Amino acid sequence: MAKMPAGTLYRGREGMWSWVAHRITGVLIFFFLFAHVLDTALVRVSPNTYDKVLDLYKNPLINVMEVALVGGVLFHALNGLRITLVDFWAKGTRHQRAMLWIELAVFVVLMVPAAFFMLEHTFSRYFGS
Repeated sequence: MAKMPAGTLYRGREGMWSWVAHRITGVLIFFFLFAHVLDTALVRVSPNTYDKVLDLYKNPLINVMEVALVGGVLFHALNGLRITLVDFWAKGTRHQRAMLWIELAVFVVLMVPAAFFMLEHTFSRYFGS
């Protein structure tokens, strides 16, 4: 098998996975916003149906999905800031990999306590209190 010259193929490094995750989180956030507009519009159409939908949202699975939504929005926002730095800072491309690891560290530092507080009331029956 012939060796490909360096730089001709993108081999799945951090930047590519960041790009993929940015696109996926963007699409998922769009669909959430679309669903949110629809369920909020139920207030005007049928307040009883709206109340039933809100009761459905009190499900523990929905709470876990809310944590995933917050994680997606947080990642998308932090990665958007990194992309902006790469695009508009003269040294951005040189430091893009380091900035990605810093972004991921900030994500973990912010997301772990957020997930804990968001899930605390849902799973408190299993852990006491």
